[in-house]
Amino acid sequence: MKQKKILLIDDEQDILEILSYNLEKEGYEVFTASNGNEGIEKAKQIIPDLILLDVMMPEKDGIETCQDLRKIKELQKTLIVFLSARSEEFSQLAGFQAGANDYIVKIIKPKVLISKVNALLQLTSQVSDSSKNIEIGDLIIDKDIFRVSKAGQLFMLPKKEFDLLYLLASNTDKVFKRDEILEKVWGNDVIVGERTIDVHIRRLREKLGINTIQTLKGIGYKLVV
Repeated sequence: MKQKKILLIDDEQDILEILSYNLEKEGYEVFTASNGNEGIEKAKQIIPDLILLDVMMPEKDGIETCQDLRKIKELQKTLIVFLSARSEEFSQLAGFQAGANDYIVKIIKPKVLISKVNALLQLTSQVSDSSKNIEIGDLIIDKDIFRVSKAGQLFMLPKKEFDLLYLLASNTDKVFKRDEILEKVWGNDVIVGERTIDVHIRRLREKLGINTIQTLKGIGYKLVV
């Protein structure tokens, strides 16, 4: 099996050393960068499977770095996870809005972090292996290149937005409960905030203009044809 690549972007050298040590022990190929600009250049070179990204950094902060990473076509399948000491809700929402797949607060034990990383990468592999293309009217979801087109306009969505849209489109008119969405898109071993799904749904509606994603208050969501 091909060794998974993980890129760590953080301006604290001790954090880079601790994370590198634990991830390499787990069998990952680890690369590091000490600021956003360096991280972007390194990401272009190695095309990592996952990026662990700090928020507060000199030169270019993590939010701006994430936004720039999401503009790079070759990195559309790369998972981006914020690992930050900032625990405020607005910081987490800003992270998801920038295109992150997950947000983890830095006060976390290495073993727990490793289990989250394993779960994210394992879930990504499962989704990719079991997926197929979906066409609903003028909406086409191509799983091979993680690309979505609507009425001829192309969209490169962050991984979790793509997975969420694919899930809803895989069984139109079915009501997907919030717990089911969290399990299938984020996985049982990954802890995310309560508003994570809401943020991703809102961003899908804003980007694609899809008004057929309906909210069933207190239950979940469905895509209506």
